[in-house]
Amino acid sequence: MADKQISLPAKLINGGIAGLIGVTCVFPIDLAKTRLQNQQNGQRLYTSMSDCLIKTIRSEGYFGMYRGAAVNLTLVTPEKAIKLAANDFFRYQLSKDGQKLTLFKEMLAGCGAGTCQVIVTTPMEMLKIQLQDAGRIAAQRKTLSGQAQLSGRGGAQPPVEPPAAPRPTATQLTRDLLRSRGIAGLYKGLGATLLRDVPFSIVYFPLFANLNQLGQPASGEKSPFYVSFLAGCVAGSAAAVAVNPCDVVKTRLQTLQRGVNEDTYSGFLDCARKILRNEGPTAFLKGAYCRALVIAPLFGIAQVVYFLGIAETLLGLPRVQP
Repeated sequence: MADKQISLPAKLINGGIAGLIGVTCVFPIDLAKTRLQNQQNGQRLYTSMSDCLIKTIRSEGYFGMYRGAAVNLTLVTPEKAIKLAANDFFRYQLSKDGQKLTLFKEMLAGCGAGTCQVIVTTPMEMLKIQLQDAGRIAAQRKTLSGQAQLSGRGGAQPPVEPPAAPRPTATQLTRDLLRSRGIAGLYKGLGATLLRDVPFSIVYFPLFANLNQLGQPASGEKSPFYVSFLAGCVAGSAAAVAVNPCDVVKTRLQTLQRGVNEDTYSGFLDCARKILRNEGPTAFLKGAYCRALVIAPLFGIAQVVYFLGIAETLLGLPRVQP
């Protein structure tokens, strides 16, 4: 309604808390998604999410599943805060006439939220993907080196394990990208990120708002805890699967280190064309179930924290139902 006021600091704090909790819970699945999406035909190290996680633990240890998590935990607070607060802001602006938001206006608010968040999302994803995929590249090179040595020795002697390449850090990657490509280096894949996140928000926010409204006991009352959680999970997983083809292209474009005999890409259309030609249409669904498993609890947790108004309670502010 028009008389409702938005406490922006509270929304930012709620989004940040939700992002930190969610990322901590689901990051290993996100790592598996990145590695599965980057696999190209003929170079498959992993057959499924569980296979990827098991092999990651064996070769890199338990904390190998959290490679790149520090980047996410650092930047997810502003990223989720901007996304949720921007959607709240646009919904408020579009409902100033006192009328209930139409589906088109809900989608418009989601579009605005998705556009705003890429300011943080693109560099965060750029750094995270390099850190997540480093283990896959190292494992592939180790496997190929072992096969080459066995072939060269006729299998008579055990292969000598090559020295492990130093793993990059987020600070090192940022420094190298800024030095070699400037600020544009951190925003490689910006167009693909927009093509993923804007449609995601257009689908997610209206779907969540309508599902959550179904569970409201009466007009003006907030939905129960479990309704907000389930609405966030369902809306998040549906939106995630819908935009997964763009996510696959974005992941490929943002990956700087390629494995042996893996394709390189000059842009979004070139990447999509090569994936379709060399790997078939099903390649666009790589990691889709992983992404759904990541997004569902991530946004379920986010909406529960957001709608409970934890920050409003901490700041002593009245909680406003969006």
